[in-house]
Formats: sequence, structure tokens, C-alpha cells
Amino acid sequence: MKIQGAVIKEQGVTFAVVVVESSAIQTATGSKAQQEAFRRYFPGMPIVLAAQDSRGIFQYWGRNDLVKFLASISADRIPWKEYTVS
Repeated sequence: MKIQGAVIKEQGVTFAVVVVESSAIQTATGSKAQQEAFRRYFPGMPIVLAAQDSRGIFQYWGRNDLVKFLASISADRIPWKEYTVS
């Protein structure tokens, strides 16, 4: 399986951003389940979920301070990478 994501270090916090389908962040229960599923690939890091809307604009779900940070920057600044996971 391949996932799109990034590991970011900002102001002393290292965290992961993972791209998911927009339906994955529609409910808190679904969002938490998605975060838990990705924890094994990004151990010990807070995980923020990122989903693009129909206009290509990212929406984020996760820790409030990290979501605010990501929302304040262009998604082009995020060092996206494709991860192959099993």
C-alpha cells in the first residue's frame, strides 16, 4: 500500500501529515480511527490528517496547534513524500 504524507519538524515538534479521503475526516470517530491506523508508520509522532476538498484545498484534522500551523501555510511548502507501507 502507498500513502502520501510528510514528516515535519516545526518549533521543536516533529509530526506527521497523512493524506486521506475527505470522508475520513467527516467524523471524530472516523478521524481517530484513521490516526490510529497510521501510528504504526509514524510511531511517537502526533498525526494530522489532510484531505482535499473538491477545489483542491486541504482541510486538516488533528492537534489544534498543528492544524492551525498547516492551515497558515501553502500546501506546496509541505515536503510531501510517497511512503510504501505493508
